[in-house]
Amino acid sequence: MNSYERFCYSLLGRSVKNKREKYFTLIESLKSARMKTPFEAYLSTIIISSAIAGILGALIAGLITYLINIPQYVTYRGDLGGVGSALNALAEYKLIFGTAIAFLLAFIVFFGITYAGFLFYPSMVAGSRKRNIDASLPYAINYLAAMSTAGITPAEVIRQLGKSSIYGEASIEARYITLEVDIFGRDLLEALKSVSLTTPSSRMRDFLQGAIASIASGSDISNYFKLKSEQYSYENRQTQKQFLETLALIAESYVTAVVAGSLFLILLQSVMSILNGEATPIFLYVIIYLIIPFASVMFIILIDAMTPEV
Repeated sequence: MNSYERFCYSLLGRSVKNKREKYFTLIESLKSARMKTPFEAYLSTIIISSAIAGILGALIAGLITYLINIPQYVTYRGDLGGVGSALNALAEYKLIFGTAIAFLLAFIVFFGITYAGFLFYPSMVAGSRKRNIDASLPYAINYLAAMSTAGITPAEVIRQLGKSSIYGEASIEARYITLEVDIFGRDLLEALKSVSLTTPSSRMRDFLQGAIASIASGSDISNYFKLKSEQYSYENRQTQKQFLETLALIAESYVTAVVAGSLFLILLQSVMSILNGEATPIFLYVIIYLIIPFASVMFIILIDAMTPEV
């Protein structure tokens, strides 16, 4: 924990300890993300940070509302009856009431956005770790197979994997297995089970559970590593093949919708502008400076989200 998290924990740590059942999903996300901040400190940080963001946003919104006098631009032309008479009586306080309402709404919005962002962040980190583990797992298992073939014990093989930095998040999971053995005094099977329950990758979970069964039954762990390495390598090749096929479809869609579609709209709008004698064709500017860039960016984001890590 950093100093800010310790400060938040000192303020609210005791009051959030009884909320573990309510935030079970957050606790699991923190474990899967391998975030070093305890649940009580993280939830305290969420509440304090959200309150600070809400107050700052409310102050800015209230100040802008008061200085610009936004309430004066709000009018209602319908018949409100007795309510209208009451509102007219309070017309001189319109600025004060409007500023107060803006302050309250801004506080709720900024508090809610910050709170939701903090709650969602651990799951985002866990999702990123999952993709990294899935991508590096075949190579990490191949390393385990090569080491175990040399007669090294499974515990030492996993320890050496944890010391290697070239296998990304798979190495971090191996370090947590070693941590369970060295620090908490658990045997290898218990350590493998503990990490399998908290890893964000279903592939890693399946591999660890299979390793538990293989070690417990006394079978040749080297053969198990080799089979799993071949299985995951084949699955990675299939994933890449499917992605290339999907990428070809996306490229055709981009050419059809963005390139050809935009050219058609530009030609159509140019002809219409000439016929109507428009000096400034606004819709043409919208196509060129808004629709085309926005569509291109969206396709880039789509491709980036779909691209599997290798």
